Amino acid sequence: MQVILMERVAKLGQMGEVVSVKDGYARNFLLPQGKALRASEANIKHFEAQKAQLEARNLETKAEAEKMAEKLGGQQFVVIRTASDAGSLYGSVSVRDAAEAATAEGFSIDRKQVALAAPIKELGLHTVHVVLHPEVEVTIELNVARSIEEAELQAAGKSIAELAAEAEAEAEFEIAELFDDIGAAAEDDEELVASSEEEEAPAAEDEEASEEKA
Repeated sequence: MQVILMERVAKLGQMGEVVSVKDGYARNFLLPQGKALRASEANIKHFEAQKAQLEARNLETKAEAEKMAEKLGGQQFVVIRTASDAGSLYGSVSVRDAAEAATAEGFSIDRKQVALAAPIKELGLHTVHVVLHPEVEVTIELNVARSIEEAELQAAGKSIAELAAEAEAEAEFEIAELFDDIGAAAEDDEELVASSEEEEAPAAEDEEASEEKA
């Protein structure tokens, strides 16, 4: 199908260009979202009549997008999820989750503006692209963690593997301390028993001496 683009479409063309696309792509994406019109003679004439207004509106929305890009670009947003010790999520983080995380921090982003090749299924830091305008794109970072504390450690550069190793080392240290405490308690018990036996021994000797005198 031939269509006339009403705005720039990545990897396809600029506003006003007539391009050939697959019918499904046109019907399911370009036409419903107003990104293109069928390239009929009437639609081409309509575009030419509206071209100046469309270009002015495009420049205005582009300028607004560029302002937002200055604030949004490079921002990091925390997404809390449950996951296994190995870092695999019980579920996934989608474009909707990314948009909601940014919106919660004061940035008005629609999930349709978030570009994810595939849902995020692992803990860690993930780079995500946000298309604010057909000609303005920025990247943000999603910090996917099991807790705020873990997110802070990840933000500081600690990987899930490092965090897991630290947790394991801490657990081993606590177990070692526990055994040390048990060992110390056992030694105290042995010393107490030995002390009691020493105290009982002279008493027994005195008793035997008394019996001999009698």
